[in-house]
Amino acid sequence: MSSKRQDASIVVGNRNGDQVLSQSDDTQLIRHGASKLPLLSVDSYNLDVKEGKEIVNTRIKKSIFTEKFDALRQRLEEAGGDPIGNAPTSELSKKQMQAILEGEDREAAAVLNGVMESFAQDFAAVIKLFLAEKAWKGVERLVVGGGFKEGEVGLRTIARTAIIARENGVAIPIVPIRHHSDEAGLIGAVHLIPSWMLKGHDALLAVDIGGTNIRAGIVVTMLDEANDFSKARVLKSELWRHADDSPKRTQTVETLIDMLESLKKRAEKEGLNLAPVIGVGCPGVIEADGSIARGGVNLPGGNWESGHFNLPRAVVKGIASIGEHETFVIMHNDAVVQGLSQAPFMQDVKRWGVMTIGTGLGNACFTNAGAS
Repeated sequence: MSSKRQDASIVVGNRNGDQVLSQSDDTQLIRHGASKLPLLSVDSYNLDVKEGKEIVNTRIKKSIFTEKFDALRQRLEEAGGDPIGNAPTSELSKKQMQAILEGEDREAAAVLNGVMESFAQDFAAVIKLFLAEKAWKGVERLVVGGGFKEGEVGLRTIARTAIIARENGVAIPIVPIRHHSDEAGLIGAVHLIPSWMLKGHDALLAVDIGGTNIRAGIVVTMLDEANDFSKARVLKSELWRHADDSPKRTQTVETLIDMLESLKKRAEKEGLNLAPVIGVGCPGVIEADGSIARGGVNLPGGNWESGHFNLPRAVVKGIASIGEHETFVIMHNDAVVQGLSQAPFMQDVKRWGVMTIGTGLGNACFTNAGAS
């Protein structure tokens, strides 16, 4: 960012559409899906990388790991016996898989290790292809988040991926995201706006929308302890597994509003001074007006990419005010927001990236502000 003072308006969506809220020293308008944020610039996100005609992103997601595990178990069963037992692969919890890894049945552990190895090989290959893309050139560190990262199986698979990548000439560190992935997708919302906009407030509401779940929470900024939000934490969150309910889009928004209202009341009960801001992470390419250009096909109810639908404005319609102020909503891609939770801890590098393994492979890469 230039040291020369330049005034620029802060523009976000509210119930009347885009509206100027304030003047600041920021050199670019802050909008939904912004490429320039207070701590960094977003160089790329939601990138689809191709090898031939195949989009390689599709090789890495939680369901692929399950499919690999299930296929291997079926082959073993047909060959004389599956040491894992009778439990369906899809019903094995993270704790149960960790118990298999650390248990006395070496054959069962070997089966799971084989799946982890196969997935890590694929992941390392995909990472190398991403790093060869122009948008990802010069990335010095990769952070891995998403639901797959939680649990010993995910952590060991990420570690094995890093070793394989290094063997294949990828010299950058590959590390798990610092926060629990459920919280990272909420905490990152504090970085969508300048910290001065949250001065005098204790917390804000945040939303993380995924292909399976929607999570909303109260993020305590802890600005009195660290002005870079490195101490920010989730005080309370609510989870809705919408995949179990197959709701329509309208029902999805209504349920989200109910979750936010509940959290708003909880914050008031806790004596918190909520900022009139709701930060949202959502899959897809986010336009400046808050619409979703593409990538929202897996969202509940369908048709989130419709020109007649705008999630930030729908949320503001349901939550018209917070405290004495009109609510405004700022939205970005979910992988971007999850990555932003790591931003305070990445100031020792110039360029870095994030990949989130969940329903799909989310991705984003950044250049830190002031980096040359």
